[in-house]
Amino acid sequence: MGIRVDLNCDMGESFGNYKIGMDEDIVQYISSANIACGFHASDPLVMEKTIGLCRQAGVAPGAHPGFPDLVGFGRRQMKVTMPELRAMIIYQVGALKAFAEAEGLSLQHVKPHGAMYNMAGKDPQMADAICEGIASVDPELILLGLSGSAFEGAAARAGLRFAREVFADRAYEEDGSLVARGKDGAMITDEQEAIRRVIHMVKDHKVTAITGKEIAVSPDSICLHGDSPKALLFAKTIREELTREGIEIAPIAQVIG
Repeated sequence: MGIRVDLNCDMGESFGNYKIGMDEDIVQYISSANIACGFHASDPLVMEKTIGLCRQAGVAPGAHPGFPDLVGFGRRQMKVTMPELRAMIIYQVGALKAFAEAEGLSLQHVKPHGAMYNMAGKDPQMADAICEGIASVDPELILLGLSGSAFEGAAARAGLRFAREVFADRAYEEDGSLVARGKDGAMITDEQEAIRRVIHMVKDHKVTAITGKEIAVSPDSICLHGDSPKALLFAKTIREELTREGIEIAPIAQVIG
């Protein structure tokens, strides 16, 4: 079998009259969607519409739960207890699961959002609470998390399958974590650089950290941010280049088996 990888994108992050992202355009280039569940972004109508877009495009839907922080878009750290965090996951994943089932679909995966993702990636206790919440809703769901993070061990402890995620448009620290958004160079804005990095990660399992050091990654899924200015261009060109390189694009469940 040749190389196979998933292309995922954060979607459904509009709210009421506020439009975020280019979901209708990007959905045709991805294989999995991380759909906001109403805490950091989205609302019931947006959730329903985004699930519908996934059904029409043949894209595998997943839940994208975050902290209850609409104003901060879920990117501000919050101090919560582990029972609170577990309940947040159950609430959000359960809500999106209902919308998926109403459209005749099943959720494929769960990917925590923003500050929750970054904090839990380094905190095994938080990662455990998230995984316990996911498993209590549906133990067949796949956890999508940062390659080399605390999520991997937590998924194993909870009996969940784990998919390793890498980022096309984010810079890395030497420890494999993402460079904080407020730091210079955190975002990759040149599409050709993003393509080179993606091909290097997928074919060679390496990425150049912001310090210039090569670090190891294990990519099952590549994240494209739907709210970035070049999101559509990135999605189109990265898919085209991966296909040109003979790399198959497939949903997470087909990549990890």
